[in-house]
Amino acid sequence: MTQPDLYTTYLARLETELKLLPDKPEETPRSTLNALWHLAAGTQYSVDKADSTPLPELDSNGVDKLEALLTQRLTGMPLAHLTERQQFMQLEMIAGPGALVPRKETELLAGIALELLEGVLQQQPDATVIDVCTGAGNIALCLAHYHPAAKVYAADLSEDAVALANRNRAHLQLESRVQFQAGDLLAPFANEGFFGKVDLLTCNPPYISSGKLDKMPGEIAQHEPQLAFDGGPFGLNIVGRLLKEAPQYLKPGAWVAFEVGLGQGEPLQKRLSRNPDYKDMKVLHDAEGHIRVLALQV
Repeated sequence: MTQPDLYTTYLARLETELKLLPDKPEETPRSTLNALWHLAAGTQYSVDKADSTPLPELDSNGVDKLEALLTQRLTGMPLAHLTERQQFMQLEMIAGPGALVPRKETELLAGIALELLEGVLQQQPDATVIDVCTGAGNIALCLAHYHPAAKVYAADLSEDAVALANRNRAHLQLESRVQFQAGDLLAPFANEGFFGKVDLLTCNPPYISSGKLDKMPGEIAQHEPQLAFDGGPFGLNIVGRLLKEAPQYLKPGAWVAFEVGLGQGEPLQKRLSRNPDYKDMKVLHDAEGHIRVLALQV
């Protein structure tokens, strides 16, 4: 079978059998095949990069590898776990089961964080940033990459997530610019070195209510860490703690920005508009009009 015929055959199979998730819009049958094709040829690319890179020729060994990879993907293995790559804010990052695979929806949070940080750096030569629930380190590393004057500190409760974040730090050559620690939310920073000295605090917290965890797709529930999703009975345990603890760390005029789940944004917006700890608020909506990010200024 010729390479074009092989491609057409496998694409038809994916179009028929592949179950796609709405929170991974970059994954289509075609982009999935492209990523797996490159992987079978020996190159690890994110689905985004694979989709924009010409495909190599596969030898017979490569065709066998592609067949095995397709089978793994169709049985529910996340594509980013197979390729070990995921793109976030144009950065090629390492992905794995130790942390949540970075989602495109979280680029809303990263985008507003970059804007807020830019505003800080227009007024002063450097800035101190904390990112909690850092997972694979994608937000922390994005901020450090695009704003070299920022000093970025990040933490996650999971030792496995911190290990993956440190791999990404080395992969992106940001070892001198970002520090990762294991610890519960802001606990690793509970000292005079950070109290009242932080310019920006970011968080992509677990926000799925505990009762909904068993209803999550198998591709997520069976392969990504539950710790990254379980937000307690109403999905807001970590958000509640973050909003209570953040003012102690932030300079006057500094910001805390965080992602929220579907349906959580409007109630939080109304509640926080009455919170005396915060004097200003920015609200970001996704393409469907749902509030997905809140940023609050002290």
